[in-house]
Amino acid sequence: MMASIGEFDPLNTRVPATKIEVTVSLVVLYLQAVGTKEWREFGRTEVIDNTRNPDFVRKFVLDFFFEEKQNLRFDVTLSWPCHAINSLFSIFSPPKDFLGQTFCTLGEIIGSTGGRLERTLSGIPGKKCGVIILTAEELSNCRDIATMQLCANKLDKKDFFGKSDPFLVFYRSNEDGTFTICHKTEVIKNTLNPVWQPFTIPVRALCNGDYDRTVKVDVYDWDRDGSHDFIGEFTTSYRELSRGQNQFNVYEVRHDHGGGLLFRHMKTLTQLNFTVAIDFTASNGNPSQPTSLHYMSPYQMNAYAMALKAVGEIIQDYDSDKLFPAYGFGAKLPPDGKISHAFPLSGDNDNPNCVGIEGVLEAYFQSLRTVQLYGPTNFAPVINKVANCAAEITDGSQYFVLLMITDGVISDMVQTKEAVVNAASLPLSIIIVGVGPAEFDAMEELDGDEVRVSSRGRLAERDIVQFVPFRDYIDRSGNQVLSMARLAKDVLAEIPDQLLSFMKGRGIEPRPALSSSPLPGLHQHI
Repeated sequence: MMASIGEFDPLNTRVPATKIEVTVSLVVLYLQAVGTKEWREFGRTEVIDNTRNPDFVRKFVLDFFFEEKQNLRFDVTLSWPCHAINSLFSIFSPPKDFLGQTFCTLGEIIGSTGGRLERTLSGIPGKKCGVIILTAEELSNCRDIATMQLCANKLDKKDFFGKSDPFLVFYRSNEDGTFTICHKTEVIKNTLNPVWQPFTIPVRALCNGDYDRTVKVDVYDWDRDGSHDFIGEFTTSYRELSRGQNQFNVYEVRHDHGGGLLFRHMKTLTQLNFTVAIDFTASNGNPSQPTSLHYMSPYQMNAYAMALKAVGEIIQDYDSDKLFPAYGFGAKLPPDGKISHAFPLSGDNDNPNCVGIEGVLEAYFQSLRTVQLYGPTNFAPVINKVANCAAEITDGSQYFVLLMITDGVISDMVQTKEAVVNAASLPLSIIIVGVGPAEFDAMEELDGDEVRVSSRGRLAERDIVQFVPFRDYIDRSGNQVLSMARLAKDVLAEIPDQLLSFMKGRGIEPRPALSSSPLPGLHQHI
């Protein structure tokens, strides 16, 4: 491999050099001076405890001169005080903390297949010292710096007596399909819902300036003896991590044996207001019968409750007051049996708020005991109710998300389309989860991914509806937790772009971070 030396510049008298990053699974790097042949320490990796297969985050960035022979020496030791190794090595027996060494040139690493060189360590007579792997890659001229903060929900429990002590390891992908470690977070002790400290990383360390290069993130449970338990992983890219200004990303932490639940990378400073609407029409079946979609089994939650919990538990973290308006539609209400298509589950017309997702679930279960399921299935009233709230705050400080869970065909499709078209100009997104075996053609029509929703000749200003059928997320293996994670990920997937499209359409700039903000912020400095 021949390193690029840049564009021709007759007025540039500097010796041409290319920045090369060398990754080594060892500790101390020495460079040999050209004239004196003296070995001089160039740098050290961090110390990694309790492992015979260390993978170091700290890298050595060297200037590569194609026309020069640049001799390198790598010494592996158990401890830091190793300055004397060079002078003592040839006179005395190796110190007990010396594990081995190898010599090569920078050109050998660069010229090896894929920029990857394996060498056997030597230096201790009669002992096999192991193998080291050296990799080299030409660094881009990218000077971008990314600052990000990450948190997770419901990670897999690994510790027998406690919860988990999770930390993250970031890897960038290489051309040969391997991965190079580029960052580790701190360990958060005894939690399944960690929030890591913000960190800053050069973009070229994360992806070498290639915004679409795969970035892999592993989640581990820290163990004192160094045998950290693997919780799961996900992949992304810097482009995906940095897309937009006011949004969040949701990732599923995957593992062959179950793994964790959801991983969130958050960078929104706009307050989200979450509203729930539940279908109480008679087509759901009698709630007292096991065949009903509203059946309250003592053993597991019904589809309505599962969908509400899966989506709500993620989005509630971005709603600072945790007060959620919750409505039902399509039922007859006590005491006179009047039909309502937007009744508060709390039973209080003046205060439809429920405290947290658990409060919404409690109000939902209580409503099943007090109202009569009826019909028809009208969507427009509850959409218009939330749209009226959204119309009052359009400065970008608030964004509304309506979750509608339903089992059937929409009865007021004309009015619903009009409500969606009107709402498309407001800070509002609508999530529809279809439960049960019905055909949901009308829902697909509202989800304007292919054809934008229209009403009376007016096209919706933007796509604000995301529909998913609940049946697609029933895990055949019985892994209900993981399937609900996928459901939440998919229904929330379009919210960031929908929020951003509203902001851009109104010319609203990202709001500055507030020190009192309850939301973790992510800002990239480019």
